[in-house]
Amino acid sequence: MGILARAWKFGNDIDTDVIIPGRYLVINDPEELAKHLFEGIRPEFAKSVRPGDIIVAGTNFGCGSSREHAPLAIKAAGVEAVVARSFARIFFRNSINIGLPLLICADAEKIDDGDSVVVDISKGIVQNISKGESYPTTPLPPFLQEIVRSGGLLNYTKKQVVRA
Repeated sequence: MGILARAWKFGNDIDTDVIIPGRYLVINDPEELAKHLFEGIRPEFAKSVRPGDIIVAGTNFGCGSSREHAPLAIKAAGVEAVVARSFARIFFRNSINIGLPLLICADAEKIDDGDSVVVDISKGIVQNISKGESYPTTPLPPFLQEIVRSGGLLNYTKKQVVRA
C-alpha cells in the first residue's frame, strides 16, 4: 500500500526532452538532474515535488529519445510512480530497469493536478482521496514488480546471482 501523495498532472506526448532538457545530459548525478525536471513547462515542479508524490499523464508519456536521464531524474526527485494512459516502450523499460514503477490507467484523466492519491502498486489500484474514487490500473507482472522492489534490474540480477 502506498502513502498519501499529491498528483502532478501532465498531458499527452510528454517527451524526454520536456522531462529533462537535453542541455542537462552532461549531468550524471540523479539528484542534480532532478533539480531540472520539467523546468521548461512547470518551473515550480522540481522545488515543489515531495517524496511519494506521483506523476499522472495522458498517452505516450516518455516519448522521444531513449535517454535514461529522464526516469533517473524522476526517481531521484522521490516520485513514487508514474500513472498514465500509455507510455513510450523504451521509457517504460528504462523506468523498470532503474526501479521506477509505471502504471497504465485508462482513467488517468480523471485525476486532477493536486489531487490527494494513494497508489497500491502491487494491486494496481489508484485511490483518489480527493474525489472518493478508485481507478484500476494494469498491474505490473510479478517479475517486473520484483525488479522494481529490488531497486532496478541491476540489483535484481545481483540477487539472482547470489541465489544461484
